[in-house]
Amino acid sequence: MLLESSYGAIWRLTRAGIHVVPVTGRPAGWCDHIARMWPVAGVVGENGAFYYAYDRANRRMTRRQPAAAEAPSDRDRLARIAARVLREVPGTALAADQPFRVSDFAIDCCEDVPALPPEKLDEICRILADEGVRFKVSSIHVNFWLGDFDKLSGVLLFLAEQARSSLEELKEKTLFIGDSPNDEPLFAGFAHSIAVGNLRRFLPRITHLPEFIAESEAATGFCEAAATILEKRGAV
Repeated sequence: MLLESSYGAIWRLTRAGIHVVPVTGRPAGWCDHIARMWPVAGVVGENGAFYYAYDRANRRMTRRQPAAAEAPSDRDRLARIAARVLREVPGTALAADQPFRVSDFAIDCCEDVPALPPEKLDEICRILADEGVRFKVSSIHVNFWLGDFDKLSGVLLFLAEQARSSLEELKEKTLFIGDSPNDEPLFAGFAHSIAVGNLRRFLPRITHLPEFIAESEAATGFCEAAATILEKRGAV
């Protein structure tokens, strides 16, 4: 659930002149809504498979999907792998948002099923590694896909095309806030990064750590980070 406090924090950042770009593992269907309806500059979805940006003045959506696995054979292969995971790891399920995805599959490990213990997460990862697909563990899903992309490559594409700039050029003007192991490429790629408190339970799975970890978890941690940013800018 998107809490009122989280949505309000995004509005406060935007009103302070800060461009907010959600970078998420959530599906294309959700991202179309986010780009249109949230006060954001755009959204990078499905772990970097695409970005959407909505030009409100001209009522025009930009959808960039250069890395998505769209061939029917690719989708069939991913579906077979998903079926194997569900068969071999009891307690898993396809993510409820799977019908709205265009490039990856998501195994539910916490959202609508009881949270899986670490050993079952490890078993899912072992199967996906054995199948030769790329995968990332989030706080609720294990996502896997075909194609050479991740969240960082999606951000780089967004910046190149929408900001006409690079992460290196903007390194002192950009900050990433993350919450799970699938954010590691961004913790590694950004000069400045914050994680919300629930990242602490995933630290054994992460090599590249954020600069800071908030005291609070999840949405409250995001609000804590946003408040700190606004305070530093004198925009509170």
